[in-house]
Amino acid sequence: MSRRSRIPAGTIGLALAISIFAGLPDAASAASIKRTQFSALNGWPGQGVEQGLAAFVRSCQAMLAGKAKWPSKSKFGGSRADWRTACQAAVRLGTGAGPAQSAAYFERYFQPVVVSGSSSLFTGYFEPELEGSLRPKPGYATALLRKPKDLGTRKPYFTRKQIEQGALQGRGLEFLWLKDPTDAFFLHIQGSGRVKLDTGGALRVGFAAKNGRPYTPIGKILIERGEIARENISMQSIRAWLLLNPDKAQELFWKNQSFIFFRKSAASDPNLGPAGAQGVQLTPEHSLAVDRRFTAYGTPLWLETQVPTGANGALVPFAKVMVAQDTGTAIKGPVRGDVFFGSGETAGYAAGLMQSPGRLVLLLPKALARRLAR
Repeated sequence: MSRRSRIPAGTIGLALAISIFAGLPDAASAASIKRTQFSALNGWPGQGVEQGLAAFVRSCQAMLAGKAKWPSKSKFGGSRADWRTACQAAVRLGTGAGPAQSAAYFERYFQPVVVSGSSSLFTGYFEPELEGSLRPKPGYATALLRKPKDLGTRKPYFTRKQIEQGALQGRGLEFLWLKDPTDAFFLHIQGSGRVKLDTGGALRVGFAAKNGRPYTPIGKILIERGEIARENISMQSIRAWLLLNPDKAQELFWKNQSFIFFRKSAASDPNLGPAGAQGVQLTPEHSLAVDRRFTAYGTPLWLETQVPTGANGALVPFAKVMVAQDTGTAIKGPVRGDVFFGSGETAGYAAGLMQSPGRLVLLLPKALARRLAR
């Protein structure tokens, strides 16, 4: 998804945002928060505040029903008791509240808290659309694999190269065959996708597990080799290089030892994205993959940055309510996030170019904010 972008490391969950920009410095060493006011948020309540509330309602519904964990084990997460009242009120409002009612809800129950760190970076991820077949056939040769039964008991597990050279053959793990091996590789980066079947119809696939081997971003390798200039690196430039150098693609892919196992996804609402690491379907431009050491799943956020959604990828201002519903191996630091842009080619174009600094503001229940922030 994700960066993801990512690999959001949860269960997709994960829109799996492992970013091609992985390997950037970990900003975890310096993290602080300070209370502010809604009037100090640039552009509040922004575009689509009602969609931000609807995304938060879905997180709350899952938490109240016991289908998702309450905020915990995150520096700024608090406890179940801190969030219960706000979540119950959100669920009562439901997903159909209008802009004014949505803004009033956040202002009543939450305190904006500015997050500071040594650096900030916001990238993007998306749900790719690929071509595939439920049966192996000419032109559909790249298989997606289910999670092996011995994963976790055998350490270290097979590398990407070993798996793709047949280490798991004969176990019946293959369940879907993709047309384009490059699309398949990027699906491993995104962690989820929508597959159009050769027989008609479509299905979604999502992250099931990974082999535990280190993730190496191929964009970083291409920069180090002088193949693509650092300032020009993007998913688009990487794809262009692979298209021009098909004889070198496999060797490059194998430099990334990480391998993802997939499952059929049960995401139910076609207007939303795949389920993120929290187990909740992602909302385009309102779901954010975060570093769970700092920000807990289900936390509403205010993000101010720039996104490449203008003409020819031009940057335009972005100020919206987001919800932390995913995570990613490359998402490290308190002011670091991966914006979920949605599904398909247009979303993929924006996600591939997204790489902007920004301002991140947590919207914490008022009592929790008073306890954690000055």
